[in-house]
Amino acid sequence: MRIALIASARHPIRDPFAGGLEAHTWTLSKELIARGHEVTVFAGPGSDPALGVVEMPVRPPRISEAARWDASMVAPEWLEEHHAYLQLMLDLSHEPARYDIVHNNSLHYLPVAMAAALPVPVVTTLHTPPTPWLESAVQAARRCPVRFSAVSEHTATSWRHVVPDATVVRNGIDTRRWHPGPGGEELVWSGRVVPEKGAHLAIEAARLAGRGLRLAGPVGDAEYFEACVRPRLGRTITYEGHLPQPDLCELVGSSAAAVVTPCWDEPYGLVTAEALACGTPVCGFDRGALPEIVTDDCARLVPPGDCAALAKAVEPTIGLSRAAARRHAESFCSVEVMTRSYERFYRAVSA
Repeated sequence: MRIALIASARHPIRDPFAGGLEAHTWTLSKELIARGHEVTVFAGPGSDPALGVVEMPVRPPRISEAARWDASMVAPEWLEEHHAYLQLMLDLSHEPARYDIVHNNSLHYLPVAMAAALPVPVVTTLHTPPTPWLESAVQAARRCPVRFSAVSEHTATSWRHVVPDATVVRNGIDTRRWHPGPGGEELVWSGRVVPEKGAHLAIEAARLAGRGLRLAGPVGDAEYFEACVRPRLGRTITYEGHLPQPDLCELVGSSAAAVVTPCWDEPYGLVTAEALACGTPVCGFDRGALPEIVTDDCARLVPPGDCAALAKAVEPTIGLSRAAARRHAESFCSVEVMTRSYERFYRAVSA
């Protein structure tokens, strides 16, 4: 198929990734290309050129001083992103024979709001809990022409009031790139360092469990990092930085267990799949989609926010089979499983 894949305009689609959405887009596009599809990725500047990326025009529109002083003026970054997706959707509306399907894999509302202007089917993956702008876009047309997938049953359920029939296509990771590691003595936490990911709770649980903890990921909220993470770092609790995928794989694979501490209803939790692929069992909060992804063979879950319970679950988690964790990743969380599901979804939508 000829697929237009709309990605994030805010962050480049390249390693090291800004977050799970960017990693997911890179993995999906690479696998679709490998499976013989013709894929054009529309993404922000600086994305991996191996994907055949067409850069979205993320540039500031010319806004007059009079308009800037208007009470409705938004942050320049918001306006730039809006302008980029607006221009892209207008361009796609004028190319009736170039693509068989348009897959909106971004979080932006305009590909949904303007889908009726396109001459080909449009699908959108729901990556987050409901947002006001996207809910509004779904209701813009009398009958929304977009077909939706969701990254988990939990996410599909959270959107059901406006999207009653989203197809669940769970995220997958490349189990060739995320390979098994030998394990180790320390715990690991990975992800964007922002309040909703709960790195501070992982630190507290590790302290209570008497285990070392290594953290890795991009700092998405500098104030949170300085107030809640940096003061807790020390000899046994370390921040390893924003690592490229091979280094992150080595870190996760050489850890005793991965600690996953969402403080929000995590729509999927790609770091969980990555840990399992490395053979590293998961100790985390029973929240969001996490219970869908793991089994008792490869994880232990405790009530959300309960650091004492999380600490008590560390040793039982470390005792789980690393081979079982890897097997679960291969059968449930692999890019092959995800991409085959998307191919079936594309065919159904295009029929």
